[in-house]
Amino acid sequence: MADQDFPQGNLMAGKRGLIMGVANKNSIAWAIARQLAAQGAELAFTYQGDALLRRVKPLAESVGSDILCECDVTNDDTMDATFATLKEKWGKIDFLVHAIAFAGKDQLAGSFIDNTTREGFKSALDISAYSFVDAGRRASEIMNDGGAMVTLTYLGSERVIPNYNVMGVAKAALEASTRYMAADLGPRQIRVNAISAGPIKTLAAAGIGSGRHMFRFNKAASAMQDNTDPMGVAGAALYLLSDLGLSCTGETHHVDGGFHAIGMPQEGPLRESMPD
Repeated sequence: MADQDFPQGNLMAGKRGLIMGVANKNSIAWAIARQLAAQGAELAFTYQGDALLRRVKPLAESVGSDILCECDVTNDDTMDATFATLKEKWGKIDFLVHAIAFAGKDQLAGSFIDNTTREGFKSALDISAYSFVDAGRRASEIMNDGGAMVTLTYLGSERVIPNYNVMGVAKAALEASTRYMAADLGPRQIRVNAISAGPIKTLAAAGIGSGRHMFRFNKAASAMQDNTDPMGVAGAALYLLSDLGLSCTGETHHVDGGFHAIGMPQEGPLRESMPD
């Protein structure tokens, strides 16, 4: 994905927005940012800490962005400063991309009921779900009517995925939040949607126990018998954030090669791909 070019166009020409959650060049948020920039959007980025700044700054510069805001979504002061900067620089924005989630590595392995702590549960829900509500509220205050917001979720919100544990609960809360936000902001024609992406080899995915098994199983069991391409997720985001997505809101859109649609995969491909 990193070496592929996104088709150029003008679907996002004249639109400005914030990308929250780029960690490196393999991030889904970065694929989305590149797609939006290729379609003419002006972008701002958040980062947390100097280590991420060193990764995000050259990426932002490569798409012509010089607005980088240090932001910790658990800290109201940095959230205030981020959206104040956008208001000062641009006045109004047109879209928000939220790609932020976190659960401690000790929470993402083994038994959900045994390993989920009170603090781990609170942290996962705060960072992975409430942060979208909080960012969405702040963004809506400076967003043009007719704008759009997108967040990223995963099928572990709907079904049990081994070792996904508390993150699945947090993603379920995120999807419910998306629907409530869509209802609140709908009268202003602001659309709020979630993309449920299949497994992609990102920094976040590396923290989930038995990740290799997840990729093998998804490839074998999905309708397309392939893992999810970040460009497909970026294309879905473009649709949902541009005028192509008019009248679509409150939706959780699956981009996972059809994995979510399969109740029982064909025996042949699965048996060939999975160890006995």
